[in-house]
Amino acid sequence: MGKIAVRQTAIMSDPGGTGRFGEFGGRFVPESLVPACEEVEAAFRDAWADHSFRHDLDSLLRVYAGRPTALTPAWRLSAELGVTVLLKREDLAHTGSHKINNVLGQALLARRMGKKRLLAETGAGQHGVATATAAALLGMSATVFMGERDIERQGPNVFRMRMLGAEVVPVGTGSRTLKDACNEAMRQWVSSTADSYYCIGSVMGPHPYPWMVRELQRVIGDEARSQCAAELPSAVPDYVVACVGGGSNAAGTFAGFTGTSARLVGVEAEGGAAIAFGRVGVLHGFRSMVLQDEDGQITEAHSIAAGLDYPGIGPEHAHLNATGRARYVSVGDKEVLAAVERLARAEGIFCALESAHAVAWVLRAAGTADLPSSSTVLLVLSGRGDKDIEALAERR
Repeated sequence: MGKIAVRQTAIMSDPGGTGRFGEFGGRFVPESLVPACEEVEAAFRDAWADHSFRHDLDSLLRVYAGRPTALTPAWRLSAELGVTVLLKREDLAHTGSHKINNVLGQALLARRMGKKRLLAETGAGQHGVATATAAALLGMSATVFMGERDIERQGPNVFRMRMLGAEVVPVGTGSRTLKDACNEAMRQWVSSTADSYYCIGSVMGPHPYPWMVRELQRVIGDEARSQCAAELPSAVPDYVVACVGGGSNAAGTFAGFTGTSARLVGVEAEGGAAIAFGRVGVLHGFRSMVLQDEDGQITEAHSIAAGLDYPGIGPEHAHLNATGRARYVSVGDKEVLAAVERLARAEGIFCALESAHAVAWVLRAAGTADLPSSSTVLLVLSGRGDKDIEALAERR
């Protein structure tokens, strides 16, 4: 695909009413869902411009979610690799991942809109846990759709969701993973838009979700940029690295650094690398890079990390790749497993399998032309590894 000519000022800005990031994004939904999407967009624009809404969200992020999260120097790993690694610790946020940032914002928006129930899809379970948590906090009900395969490999998070009062609906169609959970959540939303709000967990879906979720996750990048300015002599890291499935933690982080000299690197799962192996197509209401066969049929993704087991990528990431502002790479399951253990033993930090994709690329690239010695790297740990204990134990 050729490069798309855009002005630098347009990168990661408001996509406007069309929801387009270059040739990607948009709103490809049944006619019956268009009014619901338009309602969400109008409500979010109104709320995002309202000082009281922003104040309430900022307050919850601070006193409930535990923001700002720490920027932790990885001293031993840095010495071993010959690069300076700074870890943005989203694993320390309440519920154990970055997902709470987005969900608190959307849950407050849903309440402002008069909705009583939150609908959500989940793969690794972290978005489901965050949705169940926000629903409990705000006195709402929550229904979370989750593929049967993911339920089997993410038992602790299923238990947590149910303990928090959410209904967890198993999805047995297709690959029984995140893609299929998204399908069922959207079907449910079509039939219940009057009282239900679809709380999408990543920078995907029809407009305004990719833009809205990025804005709600921008807190990661804004915090990290300020923290790096205080930590680094250069103020800005040479590289900013984050894992990418749909890509919300990466989008939120990148948004804080697009106007700087930092090189942005998104790390996909090798078996779900939509940038490397996908083609332009439409999935779950948005146009992006999608894994598909020659007939345009969606093909299955694979990843040891349930949260990256998705056959597409957020449309803004496809745009960042097309413009050359960000680079997207992939790592395999074996590298990921090794990265979890390497980080745990070097720094005493047990990260999620999703986050370990970013760690794995840094381990591979350090000291090469991709990541030269003496570089500084901001590496986002999007979540903690407690949820993956059973999966990891089976492979040891």
